[in-house]
Amino acid sequence: MDSFLLVGAAVTLLAVLAVRVSARAGLPSLLLYLLMGVALGESGVGIQFDDAAVAHALGFAALVVILAEGGLTTSWRELRPSMRLGLALSTLGVTVSVAVVAVGTHYLLGLPWQLAVLLGAATSATDAAAVFSVLRTVPLPRRLTGALEAESGLNDAPTIVLIVLVSSDTALEQGVLVTALVILGELAGGVALGLAVGWAGAWVMRRAALPSTGLYPIAVLCLAVLAYAGGAALHVSGFAAVYVAALWLGNADLPHRGATRSFSEGIAWLAQIGLFVMLGLLLSPERLGWSTLWMALVAGGVLTFVARPLSVLACSLVQRMPPRELAFLSWAGLRGAVPIVFTTIPLAAGTPGAAQLFDLVFVLVVVYTLLTGPTLPWVAKWLRVARRSEPRGIDLEAAPLERVAADMLQVTIAPSSRLHGVEVGELRLPVGASVSLVVRQGEALVPEPRTTLRHGDELLVVTPRRQRHATEDRLRAVSEGGRLALWRGPRRPAR
Repeated sequence: MDSFLLVGAAVTLLAVLAVRVSARAGLPSLLLYLLMGVALGESGVGIQFDDAAVAHALGFAALVVILAEGGLTTSWRELRPSMRLGLALSTLGVTVSVAVVAVGTHYLLGLPWQLAVLLGAATSATDAAAVFSVLRTVPLPRRLTGALEAESGLNDAPTIVLIVLVSSDTALEQGVLVTALVILGELAGGVALGLAVGWAGAWVMRRAALPSTGLYPIAVLCLAVLAYAGGAALHVSGFAAVYVAALWLGNADLPHRGATRSFSEGIAWLAQIGLFVMLGLLLSPERLGWSTLWMALVAGGVLTFVARPLSVLACSLVQRMPPRELAFLSWAGLRGAVPIVFTTIPLAAGTPGAAQLFDLVFVLVVVYTLLTGPTLPWVAKWLRVARRSEPRGIDLEAAPLERVAADMLQVTIAPSSRLHGVEVGELRLPVGASVSLVVRQGEALVPEPRTTLRHGDELLVVTPRRQRHATEDRLRAVSEGGRLALWRGPRRPAR
């Protein structure tokens, strides 16, 4: 146990420090964690780990925590306008993607139909951890971030059911129609269970008088895990249940919301680190060769440049969007640990070719994450979908803010913003909201009503929680229309 704690603490500390490196490079930290696992494995330090069943169980447990954190930290107000598109991407989009990848890899690479369908299913689901960590650093319109977050939170459910059915040959016995009905039924049941657990949990938490602040985050996270376990017991989608329950709880007016968010983020980071390192340990580099790399490049090319754009195009019939936003959605289908975790299902079931599938998906994820992850900010600017002056919330563990139910916003005045030259008193923020601090060229100053704002300034704005969205709308209005912007601001764009 002492040796385990020594190695575990050292690896975790290195992984935490790696976040800084990945942030500067613009890469999802999962790549560094995967490489750390490979370095610790049989070809590096020599740690032996080849139990696919254990990897499957631990991987699902980590995904539950990651999805719970995603739901708890997602704003329903921002997600709601894009929920229809996100739901279409997680169902219709996955169907189109699986079909295209399966057909393409079967004829281009000669994969058996069962292995081709498993490859399409495993790689068609976007990764919640990658989406939540990367997209929240790119200032995008709400409809884009909402659609991508909803897709990554919901597409695990139908994908898992499909992989389980195909791995056990049940899908061939039941037929396409019955398989589709089973997937839709489990997804609907999981959503219903998540809503029930979220509503009941919020009702209980608002009335519970727990003796310690630290107990509230534990209770909320346990409610989300309870939704998953209940879904597994009732044979409905536990992954849909945990995400929906966490989304409800994260947007309910619960005590100590700041502490809950911070706790869930910390636990989710720990789950991601453990998950990615474990998957790296499971890889045997000796099995990899030029053929695996070639097949991964071809399969990833079909997925990235054919299957993903076609799936987004099909879903645009459900909710129309401008072509440049559809193009960004096509490029932003981030894969991460989720496809690799999904390959442990056929690996644990002993499906023929499962080891080849694991190696193929592992290499595909690494190569195409290196391609898409760092280029997302550039693609967003090139397609003109980025918003440089977007006010963004910051998470605080300040007890006074919790007691008065207030939030703090950090606003950066971009070179194109018309906030430049506006006095603080001319912002006319909603009642109760105020600019508490201005950071200019690295120096902080307490503003007065006559303080003039400049390009490059960072504002810290304190606002009552009930006025937060009105405050954000007002800041956007002045940023786009200048000091003479009407109180309502400019007409809001379609979401």
